[in-house]
Order: sequence, then C-alpha cells, then structure tokens
Amino acid sequence: MSGLDEMNPQNLNQVAIRAQQQLITNPNPQLLNPLLALLRSSRNAFFHLYNQMLSHPFSHNHYTFSHALKTCSTLHERPKALEIHAHLVKSGHHSDLFIQNSLLHFYFAHNDVVSASHVFRSIYSLDVVSWTSIVSGLAKCGFEAQAIHAFSSMNVKPNAATLVSALSACSNLRALRFGKAIHGYGMKLIVHGNVVFDNAMLDLYAKCVSLKNAEHLFEKMSERDVVSWTTMLMGYARAGHCEEAFAVFKRMVLDGEAKPNEATIVTVLSACASTGALSLGQWVHSYLETRGDLVVDGNIGNALLNMYVKCGDMQMGIRVFDLILHKDVISWGTAICGLAMNGHGKQALQLFSRMLIQGVAPDDVTFIGLLSACSHEGFVSEGIMFFKAMRDYYAIVPQMRHYGCMIDMYGRAGLFEEAKAFLRSMPVEAEGPVWGALLQACKIHGNEKMSEWIRGHLDNKNVGVGTLALLSNLYASSERWDDANKVRKTMRGPGLKKVAGCSWVELEMSTDRLDSNLCVA
Repeated sequence: MSGLDEMNPQNLNQVAIRAQQQLITNPNPQLLNPLLALLRSSRNAFFHLYNQMLSHPFSHNHYTFSHALKTCSTLHERPKALEIHAHLVKSGHHSDLFIQNSLLHFYFAHNDVVSASHVFRSIYSLDVVSWTSIVSGLAKCGFEAQAIHAFSSMNVKPNAATLVSALSACSNLRALRFGKAIHGYGMKLIVHGNVVFDNAMLDLYAKCVSLKNAEHLFEKMSERDVVSWTTMLMGYARAGHCEEAFAVFKRMVLDGEAKPNEATIVTVLSACASTGALSLGQWVHSYLETRGDLVVDGNIGNALLNMYVKCGDMQMGIRVFDLILHKDVISWGTAICGLAMNGHGKQALQLFSRMLIQGVAPDDVTFIGLLSACSHEGFVSEGIMFFKAMRDYYAIVPQMRHYGCMIDMYGRAGLFEEAKAFLRSMPVEAEGPVWGALLQACKIHGNEKMSEWIRGHLDNKNVGVGTLALLSNLYASSERWDDANKVRKTMRGPGLKKVAGCSWVELEMSTDRLDSNLCVA
C-alpha cells in the first residue's frame, strides 16, 4: 500500500500503468481494487482495467463489482450497469449481500424503483444497509408512504441514516405524529447529539408549521450547522412569520455559529420581497458584499433582483440585473415584470428586445410582464401581438393571469366590446381576477351598462370577495345603495371570507406590522 500512497491520483496514466504491472506480478484484488477506484473519472481506463480483472479468476471480488456499479452511477452508464447485473446473476455473485446493496443503491440513484424493489425482495438476509437503502430510496423517489411502511416493517435495528430517511418521508407527507414517534425512538437510540438527525426533525416541524416545537428543538440542539439555521428560517418564512425569519437571520450572522449559504440568503431575500421590507433587504445585500464566496449571480442574483423589484426600487433592481453574469429566463422575466408593475412599461418592452437578442426564450411569467406593460401603457395592438405570439409561436398555454392582463388592457383603453368578445373566446371560464379587472375599468370609465352586464354574468359564479367588493363600490359610487347592499349581503354569505389586510412599517431595521382590523374605528 505504500506504493499506492506515493502515487498521484490525478495522473491516470500512471495509475493505469501501475495496475497493468500489478495484474502481471500479483493480481490480488485487495491491491487492484484501490487502483480501480482511482480510475473512476475516466470511463475508458476504468472499464478497461475492470474487464481485465474479470478475465483473471482471482483478481476480483465483491468490492470490484461495487466499484463498477458506483462508477456506472457517477457516469450515468445505465446500460453498462445492466450488463454488470446480468454478469452477477450469471456468475452467481448476485446473492452476495454487499453486491445486492450496491445494486439497490444504483437503481434508486437512477429512480428505477421497480428494479430496486425486485433486488430488495431477492435479498435473503436483509441488514440495516438494505433497509436504509429501501427507506431512503423510496422517500427520494416520491414514494413516501411506502418508505414509512418499509421502515415500520424493519426486522433489524435502524441506524441514524435510516431514521433520517424515515423523517424525510414524514416531512414530505406532513406526518407529524409518526415523525414524533420516530424522533422519540431516535432519542433513545442516539445517545449523543446527531445534527443530521436533529435537522431532519427540525425540517418536519417546520413543514408541519409546528413552530413552537421547532423553536424548542432548535434551542436544545447541542450542535447547529447552516442547515439547522436555514431550516428554522425557512419554517418561519413559509408560515408567513417574516419578522421571526429576519430575527433568525440576524442572529445567525451576528452569532457567527454558522455562515449563511445560498439557500439561507435566497430564503431571507424572498421574505423581504413578500413583505416589502426594503431596508432589511438592503442589509442582506450589504452582508452579501462582505462575503467573497457568495456571488450576486444565479439564484442569489435572481432573489436579490426580485427583492428590489417587489420593494419598488427599480433603480437598484436594474443595477443588480446588470451585475448578474449568467442571466436566465427568471432574471429577464423578473426584471421585465418589475419594470411593468413599477410604471416603466416602455423600458420593459425594450428589455424584452434585449432578451430575444441574447437568445433567451421567454416563459409564461415573461409574458405576464409584457402584457401588463402593454396594459399600463395603452399599447393594445402590441398586447394582442404578444398574446398571439405567446400562444401560437412559443406554444405557451395562456393561464388566467394572462387572460386577466388582456381584459385589463382592453378595459383601461375603454374597449369594452373587444373585452366582451375576448371573454367569449376564452376556452376556460373567467375567474374573479378577470371580472375584477373589467369592473375596475368600468369604475374608471363610468360604464354602468357594462357593470350590469358583468353582474348578470357573476350570478352563481365562484368569485372572491374582492371582486364582489369592487361591484359593491361601483354601485355605491353611483349612489345605487340598494344594489350595493345586495352585493354586500352576498359577500357575507357562506364560504366567502375577507382576509384582513396588513401593512408593514419599517423602523430602524425592525419591522412592525399593523393589522387593518386594529385600525377600524
């Protein structure tokens, strides 16, 4: 082994030459397998040596096949792996537990649940590796219920990896009760703290919005890493508790227990965007500038751009957009939508031209921005052109938001007959936001006749409170109090609920929320 230690693993030729010498002088698998492992990055060199080892009856063992299967997994060589599997069956090595576990790993790594299950059922004496492979594999492939069933069927003592996989399945199913049972069992099994196990439980609590339990576990953890902090932050952000999410991020940065990673930054910026917390977003941006390892590009760049766009600071948004080196469709779409919703429709269309020049194909979100820009700028003919291009050239199926933009565009321009014709041509039934856009246009243009036509179409329709409120306000502005009250009564009917609005006021890097319910006299 001393000779192996002296070799440079990067020098594949040297490794291959050494392997050839070893085959001639002493074809011992214990000496050849480490050399084989060093050749994994080179398909040709690896399988050349592998085939030579197979041709010598005493130069290979079960580790040889395990290395081969791992290489197939890394290089995505499924046909070669099937060939190896066939050889294993033919040669009788298939019954070796170590090899069977390697096959399990390979098939699950390639999302082949059927083949993996077949291998699992063929194992005569299942060990903890076999059970862990089936539980984790099923969970990763989206068969969480089956993963939990497999975990419940175990006839051997699980290890930490098994428990983590089972908890992952519980998280995706939001199976809090069963997850708690696994956690309780794991606390007895794992004497010393295991950060991966604790993180899995933390993720379960966060996804089940059991935030008090998550807080308790987080504070109790003997060791916390970046995953722990990010999971806690994500839990708060997903539940809409953005103040707590900000507090976790600040504490994480100031305590220095773990450095925020890309996922942490993207999550906290998304929370800033959803609440319009510009100063907090700027604070995160300033922190980013102190981190040389986190570049304003990719996911971080898009999240930062989105934050500035949603907070209405388009000047900084465009600066960030220009900083992003690898602009994808999300970058372009976010910038275009941002310009459109912040009153820069012409610039949005100009940016779209740049996008096409760069060879980036637009997606459905891009067209929402374009149609919104046309609506606000009064570019009706351009809006019609974009809608047709989206549907006919880019083969993007229009969604309700696209239809809403078109109706809004016609309505703002006072083209009510065109709006009616467009509504009739829609292949799906218009929903509340579409009717709301048209009602808003009626209010702007004082078109009571159109509002009556809309009311006739809203009967027995599943529209939201917001749309009905618009109709009621429209009647009230025309002093048609009886009609307004009738609509108000409908709004108080079963199944309709008005969500309380709220405002966010930033005060010296803190965010205080004022519920609209508290402001009602």
